[in-house]
Amino acid sequence: MFTLIDLPYSNDDLQPVISAQTLEFHRGKHLQTYVNNLNNLVKDSEFEKMTLEEIVKKSSGAVFNNAGQILNHNLYFLQFQKPVDGNAPTGKILDLINRDFGSFEAFKDEFSKKSAGLFGSGWVWLSKNSDGKLEISQEANAQNPLTRGNAPLLTIDVWEHAYYLDYQNRRAEYIEKFWSIINWNEINNRL
Repeated sequence: MFTLIDLPYSNDDLQPVISAQTLEFHRGKHLQTYVNNLNNLVKDSEFEKMTLEEIVKKSSGAVFNNAGQILNHNLYFLQFQKPVDGNAPTGKILDLINRDFGSFEAFKDEFSKKSAGLFGSGWVWLSKNSDGKLEISQEANAQNPLTRGNAPLLTIDVWEHAYYLDYQNRRAEYIEKFWSIINWNEINNRL
């Protein structure tokens, strides 16, 4: 049985970037629905004993959509911390960003543009490919770089439910503020 993840922070710790109301709605309603759906779908199936990552790699249809959304949301919610002015990466992730994008600012600009430009609903990811190079990708719906053999590192949810209560249709403002709540230690741990 899959369960709703516990957060390493309280519902109001991400304010004013993400309100407690948005977090309660997004995690407590949307993510909980995916968890409930997946548990119902995998019961007595070949997927019942698999990890979430294995299900995402091996499934399709409704099983994939619900497993993918759980994995994506888990990675999204677990990468956050209280807002920090001037928040920036350190350590190995900064070294890789500088190597593959030239600078943190160049990476941030490209990631933000892809996040603002993703049509419809989906996710934008920073992942590491099998050659160790960092890539930014736009993924529709429940897709994840894991399905292409990449290691997912950082993501932004650009489904409207992730930001609409706080920002309405101002996706660019949500993206701009998103950078202040990234826990770069967590991103380094994912490497």
